[in-house]
Amino acid sequence: MTSVKEFRVEEPATADSLGVGAFVFTDDYSVFDWGKMPDAIPNKGASLCAMGAANFERLEVEGVPTHYRGVVSSGEVVDFDSVVAPPREMAIDLTRVPELPHEGREYNYNAYHEAAGDNYLIPLEIVFRNTVPVGSSLRSRGEPSEFGLDEETWPDEPVDLPEPVVEFSTKYEESDRYLSRENADFIAGKADIDDLESVAREVNRIVTRTAADAGLKHEDGKIECLYFDGEIRVADVVGTFDENRFSHDGQQLSKEVLRQHHKRTQPEWVEAVGEAKARAKAEDIADWRELCAVDPQPLPRHVVDAAREMYTAGTNAYIGRELFSAPSLEEAVEAIRTL
Repeated sequence: MTSVKEFRVEEPATADSLGVGAFVFTDDYSVFDWGKMPDAIPNKGASLCAMGAANFERLEVEGVPTHYRGVVSSGEVVDFDSVVAPPREMAIDLTRVPELPHEGREYNYNAYHEAAGDNYLIPLEIVFRNTVPVGSSLRSRGEPSEFGLDEETWPDEPVDLPEPVVEFSTKYEESDRYLSRENADFIAGKADIDDLESVAREVNRIVTRTAADAGLKHEDGKIECLYFDGEIRVADVVGTFDENRFSHDGQQLSKEVLRQHHKRTQPEWVEAVGEAKARAKAEDIADWRELCAVDPQPLPRHVVDAAREMYTAGTNAYIGRELFSAPSLEEAVEAIRTL
């Protein structure tokens, strides 16, 4: 189980075949890698399922291989376009996820790939960026000129990149870290790092185009991929308000809204999380959460309501269907803007 969705396994994957299963989306959310937070956001799970399904079907049309099989409606696997009620289950092909042994923060990727063979989830997140917001970690990893910008220093406002930037980070380590291309290539195993980048750029292109058609700006996102029988396939979920950041008329529309709200209203918890992560890194401790002395508090009701409307109205706009009972995108944006 992840913090926001559960697995249902019907047929497990083997060394030479994919399995069959499903994601069951919940209304839980997670920020700052905490895991399940005290609140649930009504309809959030169905929103992620709907956006993810719509994107997977677009990717398949464009010739991008994925693990998607359809959405589950009344116990049957069907195309997303055929459903009339928001789905909460997504049927998928399953790959293998070997154990990643570690001692403290030293991870044994050789052991992972020895067990993986030719059928495994690539233990990377492939991140693509179209904009660089204030506070982005990208600013600390390079100067503007390295990313094609005609600036000597990073400006004090978000900037659009002339070309998307693709980066690689760890997936299964307790504290994710960005990787050099050489390290990412090693961690990817048999999967080719250039092919992973090409897939990420194609996904970014499709999501960016779809968002623009819906009046949304696609700022950044990530994908995860599996490797099976020599082929890279897009896995997990793609192009949702949790995996990606979108905006409308300058207002952020993504899980980032909840992150920023916690920074403003629960700074003690956010600071404690940062301190716990730093201490875990200094002391070579894998699980930083056991070092965090402060727990997050529930959100006010009006914040939960505004977040629900952001997910549902945003999904309606993105998929081009009134699948959810929700206000207009403009009304949802104004509610978020006043938080």
